[in-house]
Amino acid sequence: MCESRNKKDGRQKIFLVGIGMGTAEGLTGQANEAVRRCQCLIGAKRMLQTVREMLGEDLPCREPGTDLDSENSGGRNSKVFFEAHLAEDIFSYIQAHREWRCIGVVFSGDTGFYSGAKKLEQLLSEASGQYDMEVIPGICSVSYLAARLQTTWEDASTVSLHGREENFIQTVSRSRKTFLLLGGKDAGSRMLRKLREYGLDDVTVSVGSRLSCSNEKIISGRPAELREEDVEGLCTALIENPRPENQVEPHIRDDAFIRGKVPMTKEEVRAVSLARLDLTGDAVVYDVGAGTGSVSVEAARCSDRIRVYAVEKNPQALELLEQNRRKFYADGIRIIEGQAPEALSDLEPPTHVFIGGSGGRLKEILKAVTGKNPEVRIVINAISMETIKEVMDAAQEGLLPDMEITQLCVSRARELGGYHMMTGLNPVYIISAGGKEQETDSDQDRGGI
Repeated sequence: MCESRNKKDGRQKIFLVGIGMGTAEGLTGQANEAVRRCQCLIGAKRMLQTVREMLGEDLPCREPGTDLDSENSGGRNSKVFFEAHLAEDIFSYIQAHREWRCIGVVFSGDTGFYSGAKKLEQLLSEASGQYDMEVIPGICSVSYLAARLQTTWEDASTVSLHGREENFIQTVSRSRKTFLLLGGKDAGSRMLRKLREYGLDDVTVSVGSRLSCSNEKIISGRPAELREEDVEGLCTALIENPRPENQVEPHIRDDAFIRGKVPMTKEEVRAVSLARLDLTGDAVVYDVGAGTGSVSVEAARCSDRIRVYAVEKNPQALELLEQNRRKFYADGIRIIEGQAPEALSDLEPPTHVFIGGSGGRLKEILKAVTGKNPEVRIVINAISMETIKEVMDAAQEGLLPDMEITQLCVSRARELGGYHMMTGLNPVYIISAGGKEQETDSDQDRGGI
């Protein structure tokens, strides 16, 4: 028994229990046993209701900050129920009530799958030696819905939109199966709106709500066939794409972009410029003077977690930006209308900045971005000598630390009569500077030395 063992070493036994979909029948045997052994159970209202139904106990839940009373704290078979869902509130309660030798904290679904158990586990682990912690998994909504739809989920991508803003269109476009966890404000309607906006009309969306309950509901259809009320509240959705994109490289040929008459960074220059950016998987990128969005699109396609702010003032370019974002399913791009540096003021700090056009205000832009993040990685494309002078002046002022300059001269063959002649494009200077040096695996092995 956990109670007798913990009396010897003075540590409280803490169970972090995943209780599945929200019904007593959905608890695993291991979760059932742990819940019954605990003197005190903590969790959100819906989770506590599940375990109360399982236990058959009619005891009041305690709000955070409420004192315990003797009526509910005695007796071998009685339990205290404390209603809380924030990890900090739960941890504070556990710390304040050492009298409970065996405590269970209950979470919906599985403790290792987008669960609040992660934060609480960290807090308990940091209080070294005070707690004997055991994590008990549960059945998550994804595995349950997959079983009900008679499909697998090891070959699927998973994105949580529960209370968070996440890019998912790019994931859906590249995956045959994508599970979305819905919940919070407008998550379901946002899913439908984006699928329609990006023209993903031929995907099949299966939505499960109130899973495992007596009024469980699972519906399937095309995005145009589903209603917003079908995806309200806590739901799990499976999106099946019959024709997922299978391109591995992020680089795109020039003629694939919708171009109009707006200048565009050529594909060879984009390839070198993006290589110089040294993007990370969770980068926040400013594309200043984004034009058609060719750099924005390729940067966003490098990772589903990258956020790109495409800053542009030209109305025609803004329209092309929107068209190319939709064409390449690059929902990681946020289009910002305006001129830098003013248009950058309300944006989150960047980790990487690409400047394709500065409008003669290069130093102002550099001061703005380095003011937000002194370690930002910067790449500039320059064609004119005037821009090169701006670059050299900025370097002298310390705005481009550890600057490197590469000149790129590209020639393409064109057919002339029976011959192929090389035609040169404008030479481009690619300036790279700043950035935090990335730690390699060998650095980690050496302790970062």
